[in-house]
Amino acid sequence: MKAVVIDGFGGVDQLHIQNVDDPEVGRGEVLVRVRATSVNPIDLKIRNGSAAKRMGVELPAILGRDLAGDVVRAGEGVVGFEKGQRVMAMANGTYAELTTAKADVLAPIPEKLSYEQAAALPLVLLTGAQLIERAIKVEPGWTVLILGAVGSVGRSAVHVALKHGAKVIAGVHTSQVKEAESLGHGNEDRFHVVSTDDPKQLELLHDLDAVADTVNGPTGARALKTLKPGGVFGTVVGPPADAAQHNVRVAALQSVPDASRLYELADDVARGELNIPIANILPLDQVQDAHREAENHPSGKIVLKAA
Repeated sequence: MKAVVIDGFGGVDQLHIQNVDDPEVGRGEVLVRVRATSVNPIDLKIRNGSAAKRMGVELPAILGRDLAGDVVRAGEGVVGFEKGQRVMAMANGTYAELTTAKADVLAPIPEKLSYEQAAALPLVLLTGAQLIERAIKVEPGWTVLILGAVGSVGRSAVHVALKHGAKVIAGVHTSQVKEAESLGHGNEDRFHVVSTDDPKQLELLHDLDAVADTVNGPTGARALKTLKPGGVFGTVVGPPADAAQHNVRVAALQSVPDASRLYELADDVARGELNIPIANILPLDQVQDAHREAENHPSGKIVLKAA
């Protein structure tokens, strides 16, 4: 099969299309023909070496965490998967024509979604949901400030927090305010937007129950001061350096696969309740261009079409 392989860490020139052996299907696994995958920030950080050690990556490696494709065959001990069945998952090694995944991480692709739409979803949907549900452990009536609310993870977090009955403050750059306002459609009484690049707007916030940080940097540090004593600072990018000086609970998250929750959230996308924008769709052999685009912080996911 063809796959995108990195033999070293560095720039986009480390990404090469190569012919490699088809993956072996172990017990409890399913072989999937990858139809589409997508580029996530963690792919960029592994490729450039900044997150390789933390993620336990050994070279040569095949990147990719999002999977949308068809079942080829099930391994020993697996039932309930038929050849040709459309599946999606948060998996590993998905920059390839074929990959394997544990059967229990695979979810059906909702009928209304294309492979390309489905490929944009797994990592960001699960990360946003788990930030709210597992890290922050939101409760109805809480007020939650979500930083980076128009990003793919941020959008997912906004959606899930509102579903749980929280009041949501979407934190975005001033240039993104109009786009962010649409995220609260149907929940205007529990939703409003602030410009996080205007320090005065953050200074007006106080005694919040939780902050959900997807951006890090100075904004996250300033947002710490908006929490009430004992509030929760949930993060997918690491806590601010001075977090220990504040009387808050810091909850750092590394997302994990969850097939049933993925299907529920993907179904919300299929029904138009949640939108994860796609900025561009490129063939797998243009992966270097895809990474270049992703590094420029596009207004949506970069999808790679594998077949």
